[in-house]
Amino acid sequence: MMGVVPGAVNPRGERLAGPLFAAIGIAVLVACTIWAAAGDYVGAVTLVVAGLSAAWLLLLVPLFPRRARHPWLAVGFFAGLLAGAAALATLSTTYTAFASVAYPIAFVLFAARWSVFAVTATAVIPLLAKGIWGTDASAPGWVYVASVVGPMLYAAWFVGAENDKRRRANAALAEANARLETALEENAGLHAQLLTQAREAGVHDERRRMAREIHDTLAQGLTGIVTQLQAADRASSAESRHRHLTQVHTLAKDSLTEARRAVQALRPEPLTDSRLPDALAELARRVTDTSGVAVTAETSGEPVPLLPELEVTLYRVAQEALANAEKHARAARIAVSLTYAGEVVLLDVRDDGTGFDPASPARGDGTGFGLQAMRQRVRCVAGTFALESAPGEGTAVNVQLPAIPADR
Repeated sequence: MMGVVPGAVNPRGERLAGPLFAAIGIAVLVACTIWAAAGDYVGAVTLVVAGLSAAWLLLLVPLFPRRARHPWLAVGFFAGLLAGAAALATLSTTYTAFASVAYPIAFVLFAARWSVFAVTATAVIPLLAKGIWGTDASAPGWVYVASVVGPMLYAAWFVGAENDKRRRANAALAEANARLETALEENAGLHAQLLTQAREAGVHDERRRMAREIHDTLAQGLTGIVTQLQAADRASSAESRHRHLTQVHTLAKDSLTEARRAVQALRPEPLTDSRLPDALAELARRVTDTSGVAVTAETSGEPVPLLPELEVTLYRVAQEALANAEKHARAARIAVSLTYAGEVVLLDVRDDGTGFDPASPARGDGTGFGLQAMRQRVRCVAGTFALESAPGEGTAVNVQLPAIPADR
């Protein structure tokens, strides 16, 4: 019985059930005593046992709300109740009806599977005691109806009520499941709409970013080239003209480098002919070859082609995280982990470098799109970005994106 919840009673019933069943038991006991006194002499022993049984029933009031926490007290109370009923049944057959009070008490005092044993004991013990020690061999017909038919009808009603309760619970569960499925479908539609809006916002953000890049690099470089050419035309000596033309050459070379970098930032070439796991593995090999840092790339789960925006985001974040670790962290090992986990895809980039304080101003040499830009890029595709680092403890970049297939 330990760990089993007793018969379910609603919160209001918890307050009323104990007094109610105690009152019903005492009322039945008084009725049996009056009926027995009307038919024959009721001795002092019978009255004493009846009084003790009535007092015992009053213990149900404080016991009932504690029956789940103290199940053995409930067993002791029920055993005492049956003992009183059996003793009264041996003294007068009329008290057999009093034993019937134990049937409803058994159903509410114990859990369903244990109430079966309590009901069986209620049916057997008083009749068995009366057959062994009883002196009255005759009893009115209603006594047998109350002690046999009545409990059977109550048990049938109880089983039917439990079945109705289960049917209602199953119907409510089915309705809740239907509502949940509808909510999931609506959520999927809203998520797709959110991703579309985020994609559009990402396009605008990317255009603004490219505009800033062109203004800060190509436009300024071309302006410098024009200025130096004009200065060369006005130069009064060959040496001065040569110096300006050298600066033109440097500015043109730098501008060409910036132009190539800007074009490459628009579309990762490794993703055009390869799947994302292969592209990340190739990126790791390339960084290892160029920097000497040991970079590993692992993929877990079942890889599925994702929307291009999602794969580009994951690739760019990995690319920038590796570049930062290579340039600033002075790491000896870098691990790239791509995980396909059902509804989401996870990217982790961890290094054993010097680390830094994330709360301090970000450092950089102007290349790449930086930590803030990584966050914005991830946010534009409805993902989450997390960064963990501390001085001397390396750096970990974590990205989580919705795993939306490419054919959706």
